[in-house]
Parts: sequence; structure tokens; C-alpha cells
Amino acid sequence: MRTFRCDHCGHPLFFENVQCLKCGSALAFLPDRLALCALEPVPGDTTGLWQRKARPSRKADNRRYRLCRNHVEHQACNFAVRSGDPNALCASCRQTRVLPDLSIPDNRERWYRIEVAKRRLFYTLAKLRLVSVDTPDGRTDGPVFEFLAELPGQHLLTGHCQGLITLNIAEADDDERVRRRLALHEPYRTLLGHLRHESGHFYWDRLMLGGGRIDDFRAMFGDERADYAAALQSYYAGGTPANWQANHVSAYATSHPWEDWAETWAHYLHMVDLLETASSYNTRVVVPGGDADDAEEVTNPFETVAGDFNQLVDQWIPLTLLLNSLNRSLGQDDAYPFALSAGALEKLHFVHDAIHQPVSAPSAQAATPSCQTVAAHSPA
Repeated sequence: MRTFRCDHCGHPLFFENVQCLKCGSALAFLPDRLALCALEPVPGDTTGLWQRKARPSRKADNRRYRLCRNHVEHQACNFAVRSGDPNALCASCRQTRVLPDLSIPDNRERWYRIEVAKRRLFYTLAKLRLVSVDTPDGRTDGPVFEFLAELPGQHLLTGHCQGLITLNIAEADDDERVRRRLALHEPYRTLLGHLRHESGHFYWDRLMLGGGRIDDFRAMFGDERADYAAALQSYYAGGTPANWQANHVSAYATSHPWEDWAETWAHYLHMVDLLETASSYNTRVVVPGGDADDAEEVTNPFETVAGDFNQLVDQWIPLTLLLNSLNRSLGQDDAYPFALSAGALEKLHFVHDAIHQPVSAPSAQAATPSCQTVAAHSPA
């Protein structure tokens, strides 16, 4: 996630901030601007309207905002809502259809952590123009979420089903998430990674099933009509190919073409988000041992023309080496425990093109929108 600057005093800000620590300005993320901005109450208003904080150098802005209801009632969101929007929830929070019982204190903290990750997902999808952020009727065009807690005798499944993403809120507990990561021999498992993975299933329906790329998808990932349940059963029984790294971003990606796509999709979102973060810090990278004069400043992937994929990869590789080296310097495991093969990069390029070069005519017969529901996985 990029860093922002207070547009009132210039102090550095981070995505979750609600107040500038230098000038004291109230802050809110404005989805119509995709920016964290300083706000002030509208003079004379008694209904809770806010406006961008006045500055002599800024033209008057007539747009008015309300703070998301989840901020007003729970201090659990820092997004704002356009004043004319009929929905009291922000563009991210309104996509959450079911919450756990918030009267349980631990659930409130879990919900907050999940919503933080979901707002980060929303930001990336919006920057990639995959969700609408300022629609007149107050809708947000994206997946719907249910965050649920297990009950006694119940085994809750995490997954995607026809536009609905369900997440077990236990994934918000660090100890539980690490336990599952170790039990499943995963190198990486995060809340944001879960949401990115499951959003991949949603966008498979949009970009592949509904976007005329089924033939191309099958040529790259395989035939998605293969029995999904049987494929997962085989994978969990130890069916991972010995040479899976040659063509997949993760072992789990070998389980079924849908999971291969979702893992690759999540990886692509990892890539553009980390590159934007590095760009916001004016990071310059060069492969260790290379000529320092060849160091290249990391480019914001959202500001290049359709994002030159080869340029993204050229900057991604030394950036991940730097990231892992910094982690090791602090005695931590690698933050990015992957090595991308030529086959995996080809699939990432496919995802890149599907986002930036959409087609619209349906092609070969495809499987209907499906339910990818897995008890413990989504490891991207």
C-alpha cells in the first residue's frame, strides 16, 4: 500500500490513519478520489457532513461527505461516503453482508482486522478499475462477503460461491493462522492473501467465464470442467506434482485450474501492491552485485500505460530480494518465500492481460459459475 501525505500540512500518512499526528486534522479515505484526505466539518451543518479541509492554495471543493457508519458506531473504518449516497456504509463496508456476533469482544477485534485487509483489497481493485467507486445509486460493483465464526459442532468453510466470499474469522487470529499454515505446509498465509485469493474466483467468473477468454484460459491453466471436489481430494491426499514449481506459483495451484488461476491472481495483486508501496518511497533497486549506476527507480504500476508487465517483473525480482534481505536482518523469515519460474510468470502475464486488455465475446462452453469452498485453504 502506498503512503499518503496530509493534504493540509504534508505530513506522511498511512492507509489506516484517522488523524494527522502533525496538524491534528481529521482524516478519511475518499473512495471517489482514492486518496486519504484531511477533512473538517461543514460550517453550520448539524447533520454530520464533512468537506476537504480548506487551504489558501486549493480551489473550493463543493463535495460533501459523511463518515462511514462503521466509523461512527464502532470506530472500525476510516472511509467516507459521498453525501448523496443513499447507503450509510462506505464502498468497502457495504459489501460485508454478514458479521459475527460483535457482542463477543474478540469478534470485534477480528472483524476490525478483516475489514482493514478488505479495504486494502478494495483499494487495489479500484486502482485496477475492477470495482466502481462512485456510482450514483450507491452500489459497489464487487464481491460480497460474509465473516462467520464457528459454532460448537460446526466446521466452517472458507471459500467463494457465485460472487459471495465467506471467511472464517478465526483467520484473524495470528496463532490460529500460523497453526493452519504449518499444518498445511504453506510458506505464506495472511488475511489479505486470503481475500486476494478468493477475489480471484470472483473475477474468474467476470473475466474468463463472462469475458470470452475460456479457450485461452484452458490453454494456459487447464480445463476447469474437471471435477473440483475430486481434484481437491487428490491434492490433500498428497497429489502435488514433484516439479510443480516449473508452472505454478504455489503447490496449491496444482490442485485444479480454478485454484491455479486464483493463486496466480492473488500473486499478481501482491506484485502490484508491493511495487506501488516501493514507488511511494522512491525506492531504487538493482540486483545485488550489479552496477549501482544501473539502479532503477521503481515505477508505480498503476500509473504506467496498462502497466508494462516485463517492466513490472524486472523491478519485482530485485525488490523481493531486498525485502527478504531486510527481513533476515531482523531475524525474521522471508516475507516473500517464492521463486517464480518462467511458467509461473507466463500465467501472471495472462492475468495482467486479462485485467488490462479485456475482451467481451463469450467463446467455448465453460463451466457455470461455481463454488470454490475449501475448509482450510486459500494460501496465496
